[in-house]
Amino acid sequence: MAKLPTTSTSAAVAAFVKKVQSLPAVHAAGSGGRLLFAMDATASREPTWDRACKLQGEMFTATQSLGALAIQLVWYRGFAEFEASPWLNSSADLVQRMTAVTCRAGETQIGRVLEHALAETRGRKVNAVVFVGDCVEENVDGLAKLAGDLGLLGVPVFLFHEGGDPVARTCFEAIARLSGGAYFPFDSASPGMLRDLLAAAATFAVGGRQALEDFARRRGGAALQLTHRLR
Repeated sequence: MAKLPTTSTSAAVAAFVKKVQSLPAVHAAGSGGRLLFAMDATASREPTWDRACKLQGEMFTATQSLGALAIQLVWYRGFAEFEASPWLNSSADLVQRMTAVTCRAGETQIGRVLEHALAETRGRKVNAVVFVGDCVEENVDGLAKLAGDLGLLGVPVFLFHEGGDPVARTCFEAIARLSGGAYFPFDSASPGMLRDLLAAAATFAVGGRQALEDFARRRGGAALQLTHRLR
């Protein structure tokens, strides 16, 4: 697998902030938010699954001052295995469920993830979808249609892509564009970038654009540079 050039955390989060500024407002801060967190649990994803288990707590801690965050964990693996957890309100519950999953060889089921997101948001609004994966083995046109449907409902998909697979990159970028979300590559050398981006996605889900800008300021250091870019 080709190794991606390392991207600085500040540049990646700055790109995220810039992208979501063009999205419609979600809702007022303090009213809570719902984030669907989907992961590819096929065999090639095992190292990243373990890493994400350690990092995902940032999604909750980043939103504590904004209001309640509910996360639903969705994953697929093996031969058509597809699971969705209840909506969870604590990092401990999410970690417990994630660490109980073992990766298993199988094909991607991104279409089922997007279909599930559509079904969930038609019942009650989902504010954002996060997907972490490395490849695509499905009909790209079908995925594009589902992404467009999510875009019409105001549900952006933020895709975090491990590895340099060009087919996956093209597809993930299309899903991001059609849903109104964003695409970011990462590799094993950039866990800090993934942590900050997951926290940024959660912040957006709870409080929208303004909350995300405040998040960038609170991080200090490299994240503080984001406010200057926004100005």
